[in-house]
Amino acid sequence: MYFLLIGVVALLLKYMEIGPVATLSWWIVLSPFALAVAWWAWADKSGYTKRREIDKMAKRKQDRIDRQRDAMGMLSAKKRK
Repeated sequence: MYFLLIGVVALLLKYMEIGPVATLSWWIVLSPFALAVAWWAWADKSGYTKRREIDKMAKRKQDRIDRQRDAMGMLSAKKRK
């Protein structure tokens, strides 16, 4: 995501010829987009995005269980200590 933001900002600065970015080569200005594609390819291939999604789901599930236990008046294992 950061690569995309950097790429969009650099692209706008190059197109509008603002600051030192106006003198840079188009290859340099467009390189953050290539880095974003490489990052996404690596993240998908290595399972990084899937692990993050599973961790989010597990946290949501545990939060939901804790809220339900609190609503029933039962103490969760975290709060007993």
